[in-house]
Amino acid sequence: MYYAPKEHGPAHIHAIYNESEAVFSISDGGVSKGEFPPKQTRLVQAWIEIHRDELVANWELCQSGEPPFKIDPLK
Repeated sequence: MYYAPKEHGPAHIHAIYNESEAVFSISDGGVSKGEFPPKQTRLVQAWIEIHRDELVANWELCQSGEPPFKIDPLK
């Protein structure tokens, strides 16, 4: 996953897996753009659910031009 400073809303993350790329909503984990394999989609959605508060905080940092904090991977 990666961030881009001052991205447009609503709050989201970009995820890449092999040749697949998708944009996931932070609020509900839905895929708003792109395609992702079903298993990896479920993993990203679980990770979003676990780390939603951190993701929202990082989104706000990025919107103000600050780098985000590292978030632990799904274990």
